[in-house]
Amino acid sequence: METLGCDNFPLDYKNFTLDYENFPPEGCEPCNLDPNPVDVVTETYIHSIICACGLMGNTLVIATYMFYKRAKTMTDVYLFNVAVADLIFVLALPLIIYNEQNSWAMGSVACKVLRSAYSINLYSGMLLLACVSGDRYVAIVQARRSFGARSRALTYSRLICSAVWVLAVALTLPTLLYTKLFEDFNLGEEPASVICQMSFNETETAKLIKVVVPTLQMAIGFLLPLLVMVFCYSCIVGTLLRAQSSQRHKAVRVVLAVVVVFIICHLPYNAALLNQTLSLFKERSCTLEKIKLKVLAISRSVAYLHCCLNPILYAFIGVKFRSHFRQIMVDLWCFSKKYIYSAHTSRATSDIFISGRVSSEGSNHFTSFSA
Repeated sequence: METLGCDNFPLDYKNFTLDYENFPPEGCEPCNLDPNPVDVVTETYIHSIICACGLMGNTLVIATYMFYKRAKTMTDVYLFNVAVADLIFVLALPLIIYNEQNSWAMGSVACKVLRSAYSINLYSGMLLLACVSGDRYVAIVQARRSFGARSRALTYSRLICSAVWVLAVALTLPTLLYTKLFEDFNLGEEPASVICQMSFNETETAKLIKVVVPTLQMAIGFLLPLLVMVFCYSCIVGTLLRAQSSQRHKAVRVVLAVVVVFIICHLPYNAALLNQTLSLFKERSCTLEKIKLKVLAISRSVAYLHCCLNPILYAFIGVKFRSHFRQIMVDLWCFSKKYIYSAHTSRATSDIFISGRVSSEGSNHFTSFSA
């Protein structure tokens, strides 16, 4: 192997960590790729906000569809499943944060399941959003031809969602199978931390999977849905602009917002992931690698943000959905008032009973004393 400079380092292909046996020569400062503590704290706060907002928004969407608004269209069925996918991820996110900061204290099963949660959310959520754009295309652009077919197609929407979930799980299998815990020894003999990431027994398997997984993620989890959305929404915008409607400009703005937010959230992360994948099997500059990892972490957090925006872009923007949301707030307020009132009433009744009992006992004592 060629002699490496101080700013270049080789990689252990099985675990994709630093190859200490072929580290830069003596006199060179080792490459430390550990994240900055300030960056870790900042990332934790950002992810906590994403988790809280995503949990509230997606829970409200699910509650609305379950108790207030029956799924009457294919889009309703798709949006319910998108909310379920996003909710799975936001529930997993705080557990991921906790384990990363505590050397994966919850063990290897949690490592596999939690690392797979984002992958399942990515594939299912993105493909379902593509289905939403397709259904809107049929409803608006092909409205006359599809009127009778759409009423019958509602039956098949659940089958389509089931197929999407099965495909998402199938595409996540490599992540589930090859993700494991292993000890990172850093520069010493004692293990510095426990890492949860893909690890392999054979170099060839490592090279194959480390290319296939991000390639599938970029192709099926981003590029395919993006192409479907751009085509469908471009046709929808053209149809809306030709329509004589006072609401068309608002509808066009909503469509553009959906596409722009999708691109802003997911394009930076996929570009960073592509750059990282292309440089996997090369000797990398230590300084440049640090920058790449930082950009990857920031863009990943931006991608996570999309699960908070989905309820706003796809659900709460509708007039009917907002009315159902207001009804939820009214019902929660009435329920809380009823609970407080019943608790107050029971407490007051208890006080009256006690005071009546004391009064009764007092009168009994007075009667017996008088007698």
